[in-house]
Amino acid sequence: MRFWLKDSERRPDPLPARANARKAVAAGSAGWLAMLVLAVVFRAELNDAGLGWWLWCAVIGLGLGLCGLGFVLLRRH
Repeated sequence: MRFWLKDSERRPDPLPARANARKAVAAGSAGWLAMLVLAVVFRAELNDAGLGWWLWCAVIGLGLGLCGLGFVLLRRH
């Protein structure tokens, strides 16, 4: 096997894969929402363990996910 090919020997690059970014960003945002719900339910236990910042991490993650979803939707049009 050779690691270097001349340009004349190379095959053409494949076309980029089509993906639905809206579904990917929505799934990530749903994951952050689930984390937020769990962090609110177990807030006392998280604070006792010194992990109260997980709640704010989930809030920020969900906020960024919603911003990303808005960006993806605006970019489509």
